[in-house]
Amino acid sequence: MLRLLQSGNNLGLPHSRPMPLIGKRCHELRIVDEHANWRIFYRIDEDAVILAHWISKKTQKTAKKDIDMCKSRFKQYDKDGGKDA
Repeated sequence: MLRLLQSGNNLGLPHSRPMPLIGKRCHELRIVDEHANWRIFYRIDEDAVILAHWISKKTQKTAKKDIDMCKSRFKQYDKDGGKDA
C-alpha cells in the first residue's frame, strides 16, 4: 500500500482515512494481518509521503499521545527543511 501512495495513488476507506486532527494532508493507513491491526500515520507532500508514526491499534479511538507524537514529528520535519511547511 505504501508503494501505491508513493506512485501517486489515492487510497480511501477501508485502507486509508483522513486524520485532520493531526494536520492537513495527514492520513491513517489501515493494515490488518492475522496478529494485529496496524496503523501508519502519514502525510502526503508534493514531493514525498512522510511517515510519522505507526502503532498496533487495539481500540477504535486513536490515543492522544499518538496524535501528539505525529504533530510533533511533522512540525520538526517542517522546521528541519521539509517542503510544504
